[in-house]
Amino acid sequence: MRLLQRYILWELLRTFAFLLGAITVLLVFVGVFQEMSESGLGPADALKLLPFIVPSLLPFTIPATLLLTVTVVYGRMAGDKEITAAKAAGINLLALLWPSFLLGAVLSIASLFLSDQVIPWAVTNIRRAVAQSVENIFLDMLRTRHVVNSKERGLSITVMGVDGRTLILPTFQYAPHGHEAVTVQAEEGVLEFDLQNQQVMLHLVHGNIDSPGRAKIAFDRADRSFPMPHKIRPRKSRHLSIREIRDQENGLTTNLDRSRNRRDIETALAIPLGEFDRLTSSDASQYAKERDQYKTNLAKLLTEVHNRFALSTSCLFFVLLGGPFAIVQGRRQFLTSFLLCFLPILLLYYPIVLLMINLSKTSVLPPWSVWTGNVLLLAVALSILRKVLRH
Repeated sequence: MRLLQRYILWELLRTFAFLLGAITVLLVFVGVFQEMSESGLGPADALKLLPFIVPSLLPFTIPATLLLTVTVVYGRMAGDKEITAAKAAGINLLALLWPSFLLGAVLSIASLFLSDQVIPWAVTNIRRAVAQSVENIFLDMLRTRHVVNSKERGLSITVMGVDGRTLILPTFQYAPHGHEAVTVQAEEGVLEFDLQNQQVMLHLVHGNIDSPGRAKIAFDRADRSFPMPHKIRPRKSRHLSIREIRDQENGLTTNLDRSRNRRDIETALAIPLGEFDRLTSSDASQYAKERDQYKTNLAKLLTEVHNRFALSTSCLFFVLLGGPFAIVQGRRQFLTSFLLCFLPILLLYYPIVLLMINLSKTSVLPPWSVWTGNVLLLAVALSILRKVLRH
């Protein structure tokens, strides 16, 4: 029995590794092209992102690849009458399905680890690489042209030269929309890119500030900031680890408690003094807005945590469905069996999951409702498995 199970497990692993490699290679080019179009990177810079794009795609490719693997292996075994021979020898069908269940459980844990630890690490490195690329492009433009202009941001920087990241004799002009230009001149300046605030910090030494209608102001050191030339996508909740999500939840709760305490103090002071108009003041309305925003942000964070577990464990649910279904459809080609199994998942499971996610994020449904798709998969899988075990 163990020999037969090892044989099935080896077939699953070999097929899964081949299919995962092929599908990942195809999707990598899509991911690289998307990053190039969104961040304005060149081909050489985009290729540097491959080590980070590949692991970030795996949580999305593993479930579908595993379903295809199980369909191929058990569909071939059923078509070659190996399942029939095993049952004729008195072997329970569940013993033949155990290797796929084990693989599904292991890959569910691996997908959870990838989505919780590897994706945040990959996104952080992608953002750092994009920022470094933007910084290099910006410095190269100053080094070759000695000037950078951005009319849409009202920004102009002129330098005499560039030594590493140090600007020699920079002249900085910034004129936001609706405001007059401010000119800053200095002996030298150092650029620093701030990813968190999407800004470029310019640290200036020994210069002066010239504002319209005001006298020049001399300084020894001054810091000026302006928007980054290319906007880098901010981190979303799906790019955070569960620990970071919990920290954000605690931060939201702390801020709401402070706002509630401030409102309670205002109420306690207003009632004895008879100043009832303060109860409907801007502070009260501000607390109501903060409370609504707290509920919205908390629902998004909790939904992300449940969704991360639900999508990771979908590997196991896909195996529970795919193995028995492939045995039932054993006389068909494996691609036909895969399409017959995957199309309902594509047309029903994923739309249901997306609908539950949207409703959970807007607090219409509780966060645990994102498990609805997996529950439906389990119900269908158990009915098919029952049919296979009986016949």
